[in-house]
Amino acid sequence: MTAVILATACAVVYGTADFFGGLATKRSRVLSVVALSQSAGLILILALLPILPGHFDERALLWGLASGVAGAAGLVLFYRALARGVMSVVAPTTAVTSAALPVLFGLVTGERPHPVALAGIVLALASVLLVSQDRGGARKTSLSSVLIALAAGAGFGGFFILLALAPDDTGMWPLVGARMSSLAMVVLLAVVTRRTLKPSGGSLHIILAAGVLDMAANVLYLLAKQHGLLSLVAVLVSLYPASTLLLARQVLGERLRGIQIAGVACALGAVALIASVA
Repeated sequence: MTAVILATACAVVYGTADFFGGLATKRSRVLSVVALSQSAGLILILALLPILPGHFDERALLWGLASGVAGAAGLVLFYRALARGVMSVVAPTTAVTSAALPVLFGLVTGERPHPVALAGIVLALASVLLVSQDRGGARKTSLSSVLIALAAGAGFGGFFILLALAPDDTGMWPLVGARMSSLAMVVLLAVVTRRTLKPSGGSLHIILAAGVLDMAANVLYLLAKQHGLLSLVAVLVSLYPASTLLLARQVLGERLRGIQIAGVACALGAVALIASVA
């Protein structure tokens, strides 16, 4: 029950962080948003280290470094998809992909998901086809956003798996490694592509909010994983689009076509199916 509560809270915070991140990316450059939000998250986790239990372990740092690379790639792709597409389409597509990967990982490593969970994975794939539908010239843009969202989901799924492989008694040290590698990766990418990391005017507070909320969600995820199984925690965390959708509707007034609404419903239903038997 502790794992379920923590994972559900994590989903709410992740969804809110993604909303702020997507909003910031519409106003500022993707690399700027990612670099500054990751910096804010690193400061937060360093401040929490003396408070939360756990001891330093090289294995935790290494698993964290690896997960940070996957997470950073997923975050850059996710923010790119949010900037190019509709938030209430991108978020569920990314969610079902990041939820399915830990389930498949569990299957390969010996877990045997319930048939209902397998049905959820199939439903998730069907949802991708539905949410990519659009009219006329907008179809290409919509499909491109969905493909980027799928790649982002793969990065997030890898982040969840690699982070979960760190020893449970190492506390938040895996997150330190994850944030160090992801931040280094983004800064290096900015140097290579000669992109500035300076945010656009009026977007800094949104970027910082996204970074703090994202790290808070990461802490909740790691705590949940330390109290429960990966296959259970990951799929519950992947319910985060619910809060993203609510904020997108209330703040941005986003509207979807009927077939896309059906796709979003399938995506959320797929995650619910997986979570119900994990």
